[in-house]
Amino acid sequence: MPIDDAHFRLAMSHFASGVTIVTTEHEGRPFGMTVASFASLSLNPKLVLVCIETSVKTHEAIVAAGKFGVSILASDQSGISSKFASRSDDKFTGVDVFRGTLDLPMISGALTTIECRLQSQLPGGDHSIFVGEVVDIQTREGDPLLYFRSGYREMRS
Repeated sequence: MPIDDAHFRLAMSHFASGVTIVTTEHEGRPFGMTVASFASLSLNPKLVLVCIETSVKTHEAIVAAGKFGVSILASDQSGISSKFASRSDDKFTGVDVFRGTLDLPMISGALTTIECRLQSQLPGGDHSIFVGEVVDIQTREGDPLLYFRSGYREMRS
């Protein structure tokens, strides 16, 4: 018996995850989106992966640019996450960003920013799995923004 979309989404919502904004820039235009499908892949070489739906503009921009950034959001950045989760073409307006080593727009105030050169692109159903070689990392102390059961959550000590 096939699993319906709603049941699959419900099951996946039980996995708590951090919240990231994946960004890139192509032909002078910034692109970005909220992404929960992010993971460390390898220590040697240092690789991460992000999964991006093939139909979104950020997908093609990453392919064209050959690089992407990942900003792991802090607990006070849920508004930024919501803004980048929208279909708006104006996601960067009013958001404080800085330019990283690869000249990508990175989210200021994020717990961690990771800049990557695109190493490979693998098929993943209606998504692509982008593997990035890490070229720069910046971190700071703080609490992460978490996502669980379709809502933002806080860690309890």
